[in-house]
Amino acid sequence: QAQLVESGGGAVQPGGSLTLSCEISGYTYSGSSSVGWFRQAPGKEREGVAYLYIQPNITYYAAPVNGRFFISHDNAKKTTGLQMNRLKPEDTAMYYCVADSLTTVATMMANPRYEYQFRGQGTQVTVSS
Repeated sequence: QAQLVESGGGAVQPGGSLTLSCEISGYTYSGSSSVGWFRQAPGKEREGVAYLYIQPNITYYAAPVNGRFFISHDNAKKTTGLQMNRLKPEDTAMYYCVADSLTTVATMMANPRYEYQFRGQGTQVTVSS
């Protein structure tokens, strides 16, 4: 059973930056594997943020974060990162790391209620002045 553990969340002022990290263990990567991040704010629907196909290295971003957030994956360290720049108050949410080999990134981004194959427990990001 895979385990995903997020870290790096915290409080930051608008315009600031944070880097989230996700350690992935026990996960068997395949040709269709992808990793990513989704977020959920209180009272709001889950929102896919950024995804990356392991092979080839192709990234996808939700429109609200495109150009500000950057996803990465270190195959050797089995870690996935999310660099978040120019943060806004509306980025405040719990951020979850996911790994999935069962569906496409398009499906994950289009379906807020998709049940990911594996997900972490989340890390809180708060953007406030």
